[in-house]
Amino acid sequence: MERQAAQVAAVIRVRNIFHMLAYAFSALTEQGYRSVATEDFDNAAELCAAILERGVSAQLKRGLGQEYVNRTEARSSLRGKIEVTDSVKSQAILRRQLVCSYDEFSVDTTMNRIIKATVALLVRSDISKARKKSLKKLMVFFADVRDIDLHTVDWNMRYDRNNRTYRMLMAVCWLVVKGLLQTRSDGTTRMMDFFDEKRMSRLYEKFILEYYRREHPQLRASASFIEWALDDDASEGLPTMRSDITLSARGRVLIIDAKYYTSTMQRNFDRRTVHSGNLYQIFAYVKNKQIAFERVGENVEVSGMLLYAATDEDVQPDFSYRMSGNRISATTLDLDRPFQEIRAQLDGIAETLTGPSAPAS
Repeated sequence: MERQAAQVAAVIRVRNIFHMLAYAFSALTEQGYRSVATEDFDNAAELCAAILERGVSAQLKRGLGQEYVNRTEARSSLRGKIEVTDSVKSQAILRRQLVCSYDEFSVDTTMNRIIKATVALLVRSDISKARKKSLKKLMVFFADVRDIDLHTVDWNMRYDRNNRTYRMLMAVCWLVVKGLLQTRSDGTTRMMDFFDEKRMSRLYEKFILEYYRREHPQLRASASFIEWALDDDASEGLPTMRSDITLSARGRVLIIDAKYYTSTMQRNFDRRTVHSGNLYQIFAYVKNKQIAFERVGENVEVSGMLLYAATDEDVQPDFSYRMSGNRISATTLDLDRPFQEIRAQLDGIAETLTGPSAPAS
């Protein structure tokens, strides 16, 4: 019977969060953000505040996003549709007014409300006075934006060409809100753990995928679906298989499952082993993908890798197995190292498919 491992934590340098965000959201590679990459930050709130400070400044230069917002209010002049019942109930007629409902093209959008509320959280958190002052100055331009309850926000937002510049801003706001949304009795905000599994696992996966897309264009990098190798068409009830990262090149395919856990290994009595569920999952991905190639006559070698974010545990996974003809490995990526070392390890994984690449100029 599996016993719970002692509570530990994945370890990550604050500055590396910026690098991860920069790959996950290409907007952070723009000129206005370059100084952030060289700054030292005491905590994640300070980093997020620095990114938002520059991001909101850039958005203000482009103009705050606007959309049609429905308004219903008592007015002395007619606009839109007259709400007769509301006008009578509110006694607006006695004040020589009528309640009207109308659509107005306004900066009072959900995304702008989220930015305003998130900045308010940061101003109450443990960031520098200079940063607080800069953020407050930016909020002058949000005077027409109403408040929002961040507990009720639906973060599954749709983006188009009109609001795509908000994608990265919303991602940073999400990190801040999930990391700071607790308040002390004196009204100040307490720093929570930014680096828990749920929040950071999504960023970790996206960072690795986008790193390979940008730095290794010779590979085909995707989060691809994997079909079950069925003997008939009976697929009802089967779960969907989708890899975090699939790298393809030169007759080789590597399926990577990126794992950001508080503990990289499970404990079985006195033995530490790879998480059984993770191993079963990556094995299923690899074997089904291999069979798919064989059925169409393609000679492709498929392998799998469990890539854990390293924790502060004494024992970390570093295993490689040959299972039914396929290579399955489990290893860690140490996010508490200088980013150049992280880059070198990710490049080394790519070289297992393509061979050594030329040094960067």
